[in-house]
Amino acid sequence: MSSTGPLGLDPCRAHAGRRKEFFNVSKIFLLLALVFLLPSGWAKEAAPVAEDPEIERRMIRLSEDLRCLVCQNESLAGSRADFANDLRREIREQMRANKSDKEIVDFLVARYGDFVLYRPPVKSTTLFLWFGPFIFLAIGAVILVVYLKRRRRQIEDPVLSDRQREQAEALLKEGKGNNA
Repeated sequence: MSSTGPLGLDPCRAHAGRRKEFFNVSKIFLLLALVFLLPSGWAKEAAPVAEDPEIERRMIRLSEDLRCLVCQNESLAGSRADFANDLRREIREQMRANKSDKEIVDFLVARYGDFVLYRPPVKSTTLFLWFGPFIFLAIGAVILVVYLKRRRRQIEDPVLSDRQREQAEALLKEGKGNNA
């Protein structure tokens, strides 16, 4: 026995369509909530606002000449690494303690070595760093010149002697006679 409504429609089927619409709308709402709310969980602590703009300018100017020890190919001023934030905080504290830029750099070099400097000084421990690329370039140029000279000799040397030429011509004539 089937039960139909006043218009001859099955009321269970009419509600099924509404349920589908409800689930589709709720899925969309859930998806939007995830898209907009999840990234806030990944957000980091905001960078501290400079209490003294002069110290902040001085810190940025100094940290542009220092290397981030985590990123290694980025200045301390541009790095977003947590360690870089700690070093910038340390630099600010030393600036508030009225230390000069040279004293701060000396402190960082004593602690982390010359690697922290983007332009390390020329001294016995950094000679290879400064002149190594030029040494490798010179070695590569010498190897290239030697290779090209040997190659030129190999190309020029295979000139046949008269006897070798006669033997080659005889072999070629024999080959032509067999093919004809």
